[in-house]
Amino acid sequence: GHHPAAHLANYRGYLQADGFAGYNALYRDPKTKAPRDVVEVGCWAHARRKFTDVLDKTPSPVAAEAVVRIAELFAIEREIKGAPPDQRRRVRQERALPKLASLRSWLETMEQGLSSDSALARACRYPLNRWAAMVRYCDDGQLEVSNNLVENALRGVALGRRNWMFVGSIKGGHASALFYSLVETCKLNGVEPEAWLTDVIERIGSHPINRIDELLPWRWQAARDTALAA
Repeated sequence: GHHPAAHLANYRGYLQADGFAGYNALYRDPKTKAPRDVVEVGCWAHARRKFTDVLDKTPSPVAAEAVVRIAELFAIEREIKGAPPDQRRRVRQERALPKLASLRSWLETMEQGLSSDSALARACRYPLNRWAAMVRYCDDGQLEVSNNLVENALRGVALGRRNWMFVGSIKGGHASALFYSLVETCKLNGVEPEAWLTDVIERIGSHPINRIDELLPWRWQAARDTALAA
């Protein structure tokens, strides 16, 4: 847990992640258990994976039903993809929350009849043990039901490092991480990375520091679209 704490020492806001125990100190003070300024948001893709892992090894009607129930949550998200945050929140409150309440009750019932150390029982406990975080996405339309977008963005790095082996130095690693963050942010916002980098690198030296946010990918693209339409 040292590295997450160090990297996010000054961060305030939501953190959507899996159930890695190393994040716990970000959410609550280890001694007093008082909430901190980082708010946990659960990931239903990780919860689903616990059940698909069970199904990969043995047939399980309980695991299969859990996967179906979780799929219903993702189906709602596909319907409201790209909608304004307030609309996403409203739909989640009206349609997802009742399904989540039913899922919680069902998981609790199923878990009680299982051996406590079985993989299926652990799969049931995964969302139950962090339920407030698992339903938090319903309270804010800017949040997502899972962090699949982030995991997909990291996949190229995870696969590539097997071949690259080294980045030259610690500073090289930091520089690589910085540029990966910029490029993937462009992709997530529908911005062509090379065009953005080329333009921003040329302009950043003379751009007012108090307006640096104008060069962020989503702001840059909006300004570019306006200029082209003029």
